[in-house]
Amino acid sequence: MTPHPVLVVGDLNVDLVVRGDVVPRFGQAEQLLDAAELVLGGSAAIVACGLARLGVPTRLAAVVGDDEFGRAALAALAAAGVETDAVRVDPSAPTGISVILSGGGDRAILTLPGTIPALTTQDVQRALERDPAWVHVASPFLMPALTAALPPLLADRHVSLDTNWDPAEEWIAVVPLLEQVDVLLPNRAELKALGGVADLAALGVHVVVKDGAAGGWSLAPDGTRSQAPGLRVVVVDTTGAGDSFDAGYLAAIAHGVEDEAARLRWATVAGSLSTRGAGGTAEQATLHELRAHL
Repeated sequence: MTPHPVLVVGDLNVDLVVRGDVVPRFGQAEQLLDAAELVLGGSAAIVACGLARLGVPTRLAAVVGDDEFGRAALAALAAAGVETDAVRVDPSAPTGISVILSGGGDRAILTLPGTIPALTTQDVQRALERDPAWVHVASPFLMPALTAALPPLLADRHVSLDTNWDPAEEWIAVVPLLEQVDVLLPNRAELKALGGVADLAALGVHVVVKDGAAGGWSLAPDGTRSQAPGLRVVVVDTTGAGDSFDAGYLAAIAHGVEDEAARLRWATVAGSLSTRGAGGTAEQATLHELRAHL
């Protein structure tokens, strides 16, 4: 079947990914790195690129600045096949940037939000006018004003959500949005935090959990649990692996895959393959490549 279109709403920035001796030592100690790459970043942007590479018609609603980082981000999205007409350029603020200290299986992230919080309800309303079949929201805690206004905009739509981490570690702001969500895509730590502020089962949310090297698992509202392993790959960088997992799962839905175990396998394969290169998008799977691993 022809995959249905997806609108992705959220953060768009650039990532400076550094690898090697990345634990800072103050006192003006100079440390030598193994590698450093400036790449496309933002959970929403990485999901959008992953979906497009998997053959799903994808648009991104986000904001960048009128600067070199913003132009580089737009060029990278276009090269991946993402429609960028819903990305607004705001000359009043810089494009967001994250500095990612990538060390083995873990990483630290330092983010300048820049234009990320500038995404407005009007931006989203305009993007929704083309009536996408599915809306994916990413990083709501980085866009507090929009997040508070989103629930009525998304009523009666199919919605997925990846909260990512709440920098304030309060988590409450996302609870009204959870009432509109069909599929929630947290990792284990985020699931634990969200479970402290909301009864996900009572909300009828289908929870799909990213579980690192173990792959992923899901829990349906009726209590049905499914699971899928990841792939064994040589890991270069885990940045954006969870976003590629999201893209794999949502692409399976878009392509009409109804079996939950199969959807999870799409997700775990997509997430695993993305770790072969630096940044979130350099080694994202194509549809042909993903199907070859299924």
